[in-house]
Amino acid sequence: MDCPNPSRLLLAGLVAAAPLAALAQAPPADTKEVPLSKVERKNRVPVSKDVLRVKLPRPVEASLRNGLGVLVMEDHRFPAVNVQLLIQEAGPIHEPAGQPGLASVTAQMLREGTPSRTSRQLAEELARLGATLFASASFGSDAATVNASGMSDNLEEWFAVLADVLVNPSFPGDELAKLKQRLKVQLQQQRSTPFFLLNERFSRAVFGTHPAAVVAATPESLDALAPEALARWHRERYVPQDAILAIAGDVRAAELMPRLEKWLEGWRRTELSPVFPPNPQPVSGRKVLIVDRPGSVQTTLALGNIAIERRDPDYVAVVVMNRVVGGGPAARLFLNLREEKGYTYGVYSNFLALKYPGPWRAGGDMRTEVTEGAMTEFLKEIGRIRDEKVPDTELEEAKRSLVASFALSLEQPTQLLGYAITRKVYGFPEDYWDTYPIRIMAVTADDVQRVARRYVDPESLQIVAVGDGGKIRAVMEKYGPVEVYDTEGRLVAADH
Repeated sequence: MDCPNPSRLLLAGLVAAAPLAALAQAPPADTKEVPLSKVERKNRVPVSKDVLRVKLPRPVEASLRNGLGVLVMEDHRFPAVNVQLLIQEAGPIHEPAGQPGLASVTAQMLREGTPSRTSRQLAEELARLGATLFASASFGSDAATVNASGMSDNLEEWFAVLADVLVNPSFPGDELAKLKQRLKVQLQQQRSTPFFLLNERFSRAVFGTHPAAVVAATPESLDALAPEALARWHRERYVPQDAILAIAGDVRAAELMPRLEKWLEGWRRTELSPVFPPNPQPVSGRKVLIVDRPGSVQTTLALGNIAIERRDPDYVAVVVMNRVVGGGPAARLFLNLREEKGYTYGVYSNFLALKYPGPWRAGGDMRTEVTEGAMTEFLKEIGRIRDEKVPDTELEEAKRSLVASFALSLEQPTQLLGYAITRKVYGFPEDYWDTYPIRIMAVTADDVQRVARRYVDPESLQIVAVGDGGKIRAVMEKYGPVEVYDTEGRLVAADH
């Protein structure tokens, strides 16, 4: 039987606060002033006080003989199938020291050739079948991910291509050389963008010696990669035990499981066991790091420190706290720095919570001349969320906005499958997502203040500013000892 539309179940009886859109207008060409948008805040809590209750459709779960975990979410509305394979030991977190890029390049090279198919033949076959296939291993992740999609009527044909590149990649030297050249060009382009420079410096500041401090390969590490190294990483790390194969779409789980056993019979389990590096700890003492971009007309800021991991009981309270501070255009940072002060087109906060603690951070782009004013307001809002309890109306609005966003996210079966993957990866109970709205609505002002005081410490903020060092250093020195870096990541000056 087809699953009912979960978004309808979620939205039934839900009256949520509508997001407060920022109706921004472009500044006139002859002025540097940023006009304020005309957002009208009604300060009205939704009429309905009902707590959202729902039971999400469950995927069928099974394990293959090789130890591969399988999740199947049936959806027969469309003749399409989406596949996501999470290989949990093959991500950059596990890379040997000094070899950044090994995991990500290995993933990207999967579809560049096998003993039976060249790179071109793979591309042509996928195009003929109307299927897509790509793989990645993002810096900071413990996993490599293979994604594929296609029609259900030729699933066996395009899944055979997936199985071939997964189990039998050949890592041809000529294709590796082409990929390395493309990646080097990308690295050069990245270093011209403030966002990359900010992430690089901020990650190194908060993660220290943890592998998540690395956000990109280097030209030297790319040059050192050889097909043999990729083949060894693949042989040792691309293993089925602890991996998760998630499938959503027009399939029947009972029929699919025996077919998967056959299709993946060449993928053999090994004795590899997960070993994680020690968790990063919050950095003690405030520090300011400037990445000097002479001539830059804006400053890109980030302020934060290590906070929380995904399985922490405080996670839901941090979600709500972050929503109040900077989790959207109705949050305090946006309304202050954008709507009231006109310092920026957008400013937000976010946090990363994985198998290891990641950072909470706030930031955005602002004109160079208002860097000092922006810093004042950032610290003001950080102090306010710690020192004052959130008013009932504001808290209610934030919580209902989160619940509404959660409800709307469930329109697609692939999103439902994503929630199922999260539950399985972190070992959450079966009803974790069923009770998520209830737990969001149960967060109190005391909870928000408690987690803010625990995870957002103004005295230990790591502050990164990317901009014209000659114009902003005097401002930034007010907030802590300063280190200055060039756009290549080299330290060029430091306070003693």
